[in-house]
Amino acid sequence: MENKNKAGLNIVNFAVIVPMANEEKEFDEFISNLKITLDKLKSGHIYIIIDNVSTDSTLELSQKLSKEDIRFSTIWAPENKNIVDAYIRGYIEAYKNKHDFIIEMDAGMSHDPSALPIFIEAYTNGNKCVFGSRFVDGGSIKDSTFKRKFLSQFGTFLSNILLGTNYYDMTSGYQGFDKEVVESFIKYKLLSKAHFYQTELRYLLRKNKYIEVPIQYKAPSPSVSKSVIYNSIYVLAYYFFKRLSFNAPFL
Repeated sequence: MENKNKAGLNIVNFAVIVPMANEEKEFDEFISNLKITLDKLKSGHIYIIIDNVSTDSTLELSQKLSKEDIRFSTIWAPENKNIVDAYIRGYIEAYKNKHDFIIEMDAGMSHDPSALPIFIEAYTNGNKCVFGSRFVDGGSIKDSTFKRKFLSQFGTFLSNILLGTNYYDMTSGYQGFDKEVVESFIKYKLLSKAHFYQTELRYLLRKNKYIEVPIQYKAPSPSVSKSVIYNSIYVLAYYFFKRLSFNAPFL
């Protein structure tokens, strides 16, 4: 008999990586929701990655949580230079600990922990990559400005045109990967220094079996810095010209 969890799914050895910075106000709510979902799934380990960007009590709260609940590990990474370093550090930790399926998500309830079973189900159906999408049926963006919504939708449209891809959402950060896929990209030198890395990954992984699942994204940051935009343009241009030269990389 197959071993099922409370969500009616086969139990999967999965991990979730969550970069955190200055999250003390919403820490308890987010962790409480994570625990409820982990209890239903009867599996899962959470890796919280914290670096010098965080200046409040998030590190102390996370370290206390890790002592009280073995399902949570706190990774202190002061060497991180940007958010991409934080994500990759989390993936490396989860990969070293031999998890079969590794999911990344944002803290602060931007990404809903109760959506994790959707990712697990999609993975157990044979998909190597499971991408959260705000623009498929059932997906949405809440509590966001028109400018941020436009940037996300236009970024997806432009990226698909220039890179020859066909994703509904190219800029969402709620996503999960089979361990073999993780092994491929933690060894690859990513060009992105900020959140455009989500788009870079989707492009590089386009030849893997993937699915987009609906997510509800809440309260993204109100602005995008010029340095983030410049890095995004550089990365997009780099892969566009690689594609034109018939030398487009993939993982």
